[in-house]
Amino acid sequence: MDIFFLLDEIQTIARNGLNYTVNAYDRERYERLMSLATQTYGNILQVPDKMIRTRFLSEIGQITPKVGSDAAIFNENGEILLMERSDGSGWCLPCGWVEPNEKPVEAVTREVREETGLEIEVKQLVGVFTRMPSEKNGPHTMIAVVHLCDVIGGELTLSHEGSALRYRSINEVQNWHATHAQYACAAYEMWKSEQLLLAVSD
Repeated sequence: MDIFFLLDEIQTIARNGLNYTVNAYDRERYERLMSLATQTYGNILQVPDKMIRTRFLSEIGQITPKVGSDAAIFNENGEILLMERSDGSGWCLPCGWVEPNEKPVEAVTREVREETGLEIEVKQLVGVFTRMPSEKNGPHTMIAVVHLCDVIGGELTLSHEGSALRYRSINEVQNWHATHAQYACAAYEMWKSEQLLLAVSD
């Protein structure tokens, strides 16, 4: 088991417990679980555990996975638009977190505009993918809603979030960010298909 998977499970139990419990003894146990998780995160990431604890406890209510929205955009040659992330974590589809009061289809349209300068139209929902926490993927469980999109305007422009932006053949990419190779391959199979269904992202 990857240590980040275990830590995510522990801190989620602790945070949910602290949110719901009214029993003083249980609260002590959840506090201990939280301390163990944040101390271990701090040691691995070389970040003060008090900072990690503050970030965790700033989120109230039931702890749920983070939700992101991704765009698969192909050119006529079947190459997919990818951005090399400025943090050095590899090549990714244009993507970002879904904001409060925002639908995934709205989020992906906004993120593509911000990261690439392009205006898009969502053509098809590719799928909903779960990315489990790990040393490579990061400390949180996240849900990615991937869309097949067409460009309808704008001009390809690199943002500060990337060090490169271009259409690439899926097979030539070696250093994918997190699980984006899975998203790209699923989207490519859909792009080649003539059996497209009405996109639903709501």
